[in-house]
Formats: sequence, C-alpha cells, structure tokens
Amino acid sequence: MTLTYTALAGRAASRTRRRVLVFGVCGLAALFVLLTVSLATGEMRIPAATALRALVGAGDPGDVLVVREFRAPRAVAAIVAGAGLGAAGCVLQRLFRNPLASPDVMGVTGGASLGAVALLAAGASQTLIPVGALAGGLVAALLLGVFAWRSGLAVARLVLTGLAVQAGLAAAVNLMIVRFPAELAGSALQWTTGSVYGRTWAEVWGAGAAMVLVLAVALVLHRRLAVLDLGDESAGALGLNTSTARLQLLFLAVTLASLAAALAGPVTFVALAVPHIVRFVTGPPTAATLALGSLTGAVLLLASDLVVQHLVPVNGLPVGAVTATLGAPLLLVLMFRQSKPVHRSHA
Repeated sequence: MTLTYTALAGRAASRTRRRVLVFGVCGLAALFVLLTVSLATGEMRIPAATALRALVGAGDPGDVLVVREFRAPRAVAAIVAGAGLGAAGCVLQRLFRNPLASPDVMGVTGGASLGAVALLAAGASQTLIPVGALAGGLVAALLLGVFAWRSGLAVARLVLTGLAVQAGLAAAVNLMIVRFPAELAGSALQWTTGSVYGRTWAEVWGAGAAMVLVLAVALVLHRRLAVLDLGDESAGALGLNTSTARLQLLFLAVTLASLAAALAGPVTFVALAVPHIVRFVTGPPTAATLALGSLTGAVLLLASDLVVQHLVPVNGLPVGAVTATLGAPLLLVLMFRQSKPVHRSHA
C-alpha cells in the first residue's frame, strides 16, 4: 500500500514538473515573439530580423534609433511592470489565502500612484518617482492594515476594505491631476489608468534593477509561503516566526507592486488574473510558481500593450483600459464564487 501511494505521488509530482516546464518554455517563447512584434511594428514597419539586429545597435542608424530609443523602452517597461505585478499577485493571494487578493484590489497601486503623482507635482526628478511610488504603496498597505485591525476584519473581508481604500486613493490622484498646471497634467495622466507610453531607458533601468533585486529576495523567501500554508501552529512548530514571515512577504509584494506602478501606473487586474492562470495550468503552487507568475505577468501586459497599439482604433488608449476590460468579468466571477455559501453534507 505504501509503495503504491509513493508511486502515485511520484507520478503526480512528475506530471506537475512536466506541466511547469512546458508552461515555462511556452511562456518564454511567447514573450520572445511578442517582444519581436513590438520592436518590428508601428508607423514604420521593420522586418523582424532587422529589428532584432537594431536592438543590439547593428544595421541602419534610422532603424537603430526607432527600435532602441522609442520601441524597446516601452516594451521592456511592459515586461518589467508585468513581471512585478504577476509576482506580487501570486504572493498576496497565497499569503492571504484569498483568490481576490491583489495589489490593485487592496489599494497598493492606488497608494503608489498617489505617491508618484505627489512627487511629480512637487517638481521632483523622474529618477525619484519610484521612491514616491514605493512610499505611497507602503502607506496604503499600512492604512489597510490599520483599518483591518481596528475593525476586527477577517481576511475574507479585507478585500472589501482594500477596494474602499483603492477608490479613495484613486479619487485623490484624480483631484491632484485636475488641479495640475496644463503642462503637468499630460505627464501625470498615466496615473489614472496605467500606461507604458513614453517610457525612457532611465526609468526602465531604475525600476528594472530594483525589480530584479526584489524578485531575487522573493524567490529566496518563497519557501516560507509553503511553511505558512501548513497553518500557524505547524509553521511555529517548524521554527518559523509566522508574524515576521508574513510581514516580510507582505513588504516584498507591496514593493513589487509599487515598483510596477512607478513604471506603468496603476495597471489593473494583471496581478489578480496571473495567479489563477498559473494555478489553472500547473496545479497547486510549487517553488516555480513565483517565477511562472512573473513570466505570465510580463506576457500578459506586453500582449495588452500590443492590443492598445495595433488592434484598438483609439489613439492614446492606455494599456490599463485593456487589462481592466479583460479583468472585470474575472473579478465578478471570483466575487460571485466567494459569496456562494458552502454546503456541507450531514452524514
């Protein structure tokens, strides 16, 4: 009996590893294809091979200018921001054990947007915008925690409080933009819906370097999520300080979401959808879940930006409008499933 159970468990683990490997390879291939399309298409079409050569500085100077200075920063910004949002969503949903937990639902991206817009209004340098976004995201997380603690809210109701915090912060951002001088209103518009238009290499490298560092730390600490899955008593018996571990993981998730918001604004529903996509394809979470979440978020946001650029007949439409359109039905389905009563059978 033991051998049979062990054999079945081994086969299940083997199938999971194969699914993770196939999903990862397909995700990388999709990301490469989307990046190539992003570099090659636009008002001036460039052959794919030529665009890839121009990316490394080879070929016609005009092609190099278009690809490296205009198209590549936007595409890389979408990849970096999507990776951060995907990873943040995976951490938050697993940490709170709630399929509705995500940075944009719980107010983190709203706080990050408010912090970035406040620095922009103060005339700060673009290099300081990520700092303001991170501070705003942390303040929003602290505000949510205070409301939850003082109201004695359960984890299941924490999302509803987060929605209220997000709405209030979004209103504050809109108010600040309305009161901006005309020359600043345009540059601050991305903080209402999210956009990667007009990103520069300075912004991409700053947020990207910080994102890579935080993702590396998150991967190192990812095993603590598996221990927390066992419950507080079992985790404590294994020597894990559950309160400290939760705070560390929450701080990492907020940092990832805030850096993504600093680069792309409050792009909604990417962080909400990614964990469900990964879980649907690969099954229960594993050590590779966080990496797959980052990859899926990058693919999803870059694909959405391509839709904005080439498939939607509206000039200047922000990428956040596309992700919101795709994600709103998902949110409704998830909230409906959460509200359904659990029926227990009575033997």
